[in-house]
Amino acid sequence: MSAIKIRKATIEDSGLILRFVTELAIYEKAKQEVIATVSDIEVSLFGRNSGTHALICNIINEPVGYAVYFFNYSTWLGKHGLYLEDLYVSPEYRGKGAGMAVLKYLAKSALLNNCGRFEWSVLNWNEPAIQLYQSIGAKPQDEWVGYRLEGKALETFANT
Repeated sequence: MSAIKIRKATIEDSGLILRFVTELAIYEKAKQEVIATVSDIEVSLFGRNSGTHALICNIINEPVGYAVYFFNYSTWLGKHGLYLEDLYVSPEYRGKGAGMAVLKYLAKSALLNNCGRFEWSVLNWNEPAIQLYQSIGAKPQDEWVGYRLEGKALETFANT
C-alpha cells in the first residue's frame, strides 16, 4: 500500500482544487454548473473571513484528491458539527484507501473540535460512495429533504 498523506490545503493549491472540483462535477454529470475561478477559490477558501477548510490527499507525493468542509451548528445538541461539502478522489486512485483516509482524518478533526456530528450528502446513484459510507457505520438521513435557493430565484426572493 502506498503512503497516503493528508495535509491542509494552502492558497497555492487553489488551481489544483479547482481542477478537482471540475473533475468531481464531470463525475456528477454537472460540469456546466462549475463557474468558479481560481480567484474565487483563493478568496472563498483562503480569504481572511473564510470559515471553510480544504484538505489535499497525496499518494507518494502525488495529489490524488481533496476535501472541503466547514463547521455548522446543531441547536438540538448545543454543539458544532463538521459538514463535508466535497470529497473527491481521482478515478485512477480509487480503491487505494485515499477516501477512507480523508474520512478518518475528518472524523478525528470532528472529535478534536468537540463536534456532535459529522455529516455530508451523497447523490442517490453514487453506489460506490454509498457503500464506502455504510461500511464505516454512516447512516442515511432520509427524513429530511434538502432545499436550495440559488441564482435568479435567490435574487428575486431577496429583492421582493
